[in-house]
Amino acid sequence: MEYKSKFGFGCMRLPLTDKNDPTKIDQELFNEMVDLYMEKGFNYFDTSYAYHNGFSEVAMRKAIVERYPRDSFLISDKMPTWALTSEDDNDKFVNTMLERLGIDYFDVFFVHNINVPWLKLAEEHNTFEYVKNMKEKGMARKIGISFHDNAELLEKFLDKYAELIDIVQLELNYLDWEDPAIEAHKCYDLCVKHDLDVYVMEPLKGGVIVNQPEHIQNDFKEFDDSKSIVSFAMRFCASLENVKIVLSGMNKMEDLIDNINTFENFVPLSEEEKNFLLEEADKLREDLAVPCSECGYCLKACPLEIPIPEYFRLYNHHKVQPESNIYRLYYDKLGDEKVPASDCTQCETCIDYCTQKINIPEELQNLCQHFQEGFSPYGK
Repeated sequence: MEYKSKFGFGCMRLPLTDKNDPTKIDQELFNEMVDLYMEKGFNYFDTSYAYHNGFSEVAMRKAIVERYPRDSFLISDKMPTWALTSEDDNDKFVNTMLERLGIDYFDVFFVHNINVPWLKLAEEHNTFEYVKNMKEKGMARKIGISFHDNAELLEKFLDKYAELIDIVQLELNYLDWEDPAIEAHKCYDLCVKHDLDVYVMEPLKGGVIVNQPEHIQNDFKEFDDSKSIVSFAMRFCASLENVKIVLSGMNKMEDLIDNINTFENFVPLSEEEKNFLLEEADKLREDLAVPCSECGYCLKACPLEIPIPEYFRLYNHHKVQPESNIYRLYYDKLGDEKVPASDCTQCETCIDYCTQKINIPEELQNLCQHFQEGFSPYGK
């Protein structure tokens, strides 16, 4: 399995023809992006059974598998751990993924989203033994986990399973590097200790790192206006020795081109640049209302299907731009079209599933209060 670069194409957030329907992928634009990505010498694509409600895999078959030789690209996919109800589901989901993609083996296969509740499900249904057998049979060239919890759980997991897996896919970015809730630095060090490859997801923390307040944007311009904020974030991750892939979820051609510019002639992060990013991370954490990465796993847990990430996105935007009332309009519209944030019953089911360890019910209360009381033309 040959990696041509550390730059991986994440297929969780593909371009859409209808932004309100994740199944309406803009196939023509995606094909064009794949063509440019491949033309520039990159070859790693990452998806999941759940991405775009299953249509990510279908779009990849059309854009990649049906248009390029199988030995010219690498594909990773993931077992939907939360959906497991029996051992038979392991086989059922894998066969569905292979069919959607139109392939007969995975280059990498992950057990998806290991946290406390979903680790329990995977163990109950012998999923780790199943993926081990996948590798032995040649259905997966490498196997691993995508991990969404703290260092304590990762340490316990690796003490038990490190010999079985090849890769840990971690949420890793300069904002989370020293964050006590995410513990990205500690998690990375545990992978190094066990001599495991690290694949990076959320290097931009779901866009939080990109959508920064003006004073932080100005800091970047003063520090080095020749590089984009995104390029700094990607280089932070790719400069780590055990990191083999840094995924970027791109839905615009300009995002792809920016990443290509970063990785075509890759320059490792200097110590000065690293220190600057960690200083800016401290400032950014102070400005954020909620450190939500918009992964959407809380939606699978919420019995009312409250669109939690959408509310938190508006909340963060308004905290960054308090002088704008436009976010109030979007907040009201969202509550008219979907379940209002105020309908939260404080059942706390969502908390165990949050990759950022956010107290979601508490933050929804804060959000409601903010949008009801925290408005004036000049912010409050």
